[in-house]
Amino acid sequence: MISDNIMEKAHSGNVGKEDAIELLNVNPFELFTLADELRQSAAGNEVSYVVNRNIYLTNLCAGDCGFCAFKTEKGYILSKEEVVAEVGKADELGATEVCVQGGYLKQMNMDYYTDIFEAISSNYPKMTIHALSPMEIYHASGMEGISPHEACKRVKDCGVATLTGTSAEILSDRVRKIICSSKVSTQEWIDTITASHEVGLRTNSTMMYGHVETIEERLEHMFIIRDIQKKTGGFTEFIPMAFMPYNNKIGEAMMQQGKFMTSGIDDLQMQAIARIILHKHIGNIQAPWVKLGKKLAQVALHCGANDLGGTLMEDQITAASGGTNGEHLSAEEIEWIINETGRTPKKRNALYEAVQ
Repeated sequence: MISDNIMEKAHSGNVGKEDAIELLNVNPFELFTLADELRQSAAGNEVSYVVNRNIYLTNLCAGDCGFCAFKTEKGYILSKEEVVAEVGKADELGATEVCVQGGYLKQMNMDYYTDIFEAISSNYPKMTIHALSPMEIYHASGMEGISPHEACKRVKDCGVATLTGTSAEILSDRVRKIICSSKVSTQEWIDTITASHEVGLRTNSTMMYGHVETIEERLEHMFIIRDIQKKTGGFTEFIPMAFMPYNNKIGEAMMQQGKFMTSGIDDLQMQAIARIILHKHIGNIQAPWVKLGKKLAQVALHCGANDLGGTLMEDQITAASGGTNGEHLSAEEIEWIINETGRTPKKRNALYEAVQ
């Protein structure tokens, strides 16, 4: 049973690490009930979603991430013209946002990125550009010999509205040495995301869990996110994403030990504890249907989540890692999913502003 002391801390947005551990050991349905109460307080009955399309600039990468099933030895790098053509397809289908990202390579420097963003902005000025991870910013700025702060300013000046909060995985250097040793360190990720907030770029925040990390490291990750938000206020949402274990080295090693995907209860606990830890700090918790599946995502809306993510139109990365929930949902189906939970759909953009 949840103590009165922890209940009070939860409602005031002051849960600590020991409190969070205790909460994960209570009856899960007590945890879900508390998270749902906080969701109601923070977001009311609206459930948001965005009509968007993913555009992958490349399926090549210089990194060695053990969880990635997307990169190939022989692949592609999209040209500016090809990217603009893909944005045009998204526009025809009613998208209000394009999410533009990919691997990191020496060919993909600041000029490559800024030329693409300027072209999107000039051809589709009403399209919101949600683009690049802290890893891509850090890599491109290093090649250019400029700071991540300057790199963030440049992409913002070219029309990027929001940066993605991916490449965070688990913000623990112990974990990162195992799953993505060539990627930015925990501090480098923190510094880059903070720089983006300082120049006025809002970002989401993510956590990929269910591989080699401990429960304590998951919680530490969420508290790092909370600490950044207290300083910058730049995060729009938090997205707990379950690791997809198929077709990658980390997943294969897990399965040899008899470990597979996270359970539904585990996924719902992460939604709930994220809502509780981040209450009063980050108002939006996303239940990504592409990871959870439609039905579990509906349940997550009663466990702290108030957002279902996007229509996507294409999610090659999850599919490559064994995701079986599809790569696209129409706006009509997303609204049906929301309505069936008794909630009210709200179409939004990357900044969580309502879109007609």
